[in-house]
This record gives sequence, structure tokens and C-alpha cells, in this order.
Amino acid sequence: MICRTIVHMRKRIVDSGAVQTIGGQNAGWLNLSEMATVEVTSEQEGFPIEAVFDGGGGSGWRASQAGEQLIRIIFDGPVAVSRIRLRFEEPNLGRTQEFTLSWCPPSGGCHEIVRQQWNFSPAGSTTEIEDYAVELDAAAALELKIQPDIARKDAIATLALWQVAGRA
Repeated sequence: MICRTIVHMRKRIVDSGAVQTIGGQNAGWLNLSEMATVEVTSEQEGFPIEAVFDGGGGSGWRASQAGEQLIRIIFDGPVAVSRIRLRFEEPNLGRTQEFTLSWCPPSGGCHEIVRQQWNFSPAGSTTEIEDYAVELDAAAALELKIQPDIARKDAIATLALWQVAGRA
């Protein structure tokens, strides 16, 4: 039996059509549960968004509906960000996922950091890890849009880990 601590984080489930753009070992990873609210367009029971922020030891997040999903971290105040790490896992289904990672300054609007596609294959490529060095002086929010399969509309988005490192 595996026991793990559930991270409690402020969150909101939001309608994807109503989403508006807003302004060492731990490697300086921020404790997001203490300094941010997370918004997500959907989540499947048993796979809450909080699971991606606990260091990757849990089940991760899974959308409750097919199609594009948005996860937004809204900081309580502007944060200097130096690194962003994402991990996606798909052991069962071959699919081509596309995601867009953006940051939003306090003045409003969001700016794309990266748009990335990845081919998952149960016979080989089941894990995608992305680690970005960034120089964001004052991020009000970070947004991750996931299109789980660019060819099929019935695929479900997942995310295993999302870490954010700050800088002084």
C-alpha cells in the first residue's frame, strides 16, 4: 500500500469557452500551493490537478472531457521565474500531442514561451519531459494549453508533473 500526502491547493474548474487571458534536488522549485491559484478546464475524479504539483510521485492530472484543455497558474503577486519543467506520460495510446506554454505579465496579455508536439508510442516513447530555462522578471500567471491529439478529437489530456523555479 502506497501512502502519499495530498497537496491542498486553491483551484477553480472553469468553462473552457469562458477562459479569458489574464495578466539542488528542489532546484528552487516554488511551493505553488502557498503562492498561487490554479484554474483548470476539467479534471477526472481521482486525478486532481494538485497531483502535478506534488513532485511527480502521484497519479498526475487527467481531464474529464476530450479535447483541448487549459491549466493556468495565477500567482498571488508577480513572480520571477527561471525554470519550468513539465512531464507528460502516456503508456497506453499512440497519439501526437501539442502543447503551448505561455506566461502572462501583470500588465495583461500572454506571451508564448514554446509550442511543442510529441509523438507518444506505447512501444517506445511513453514519457515526454520538457525543461525550460526562462528569464521572466514578473509573471502574473503561467498557462499550459494541451491538445491531447492533433488528429483525433476524442483523446484525453494528461499531465504528470509541473514544476516552476523562482529566482531572486
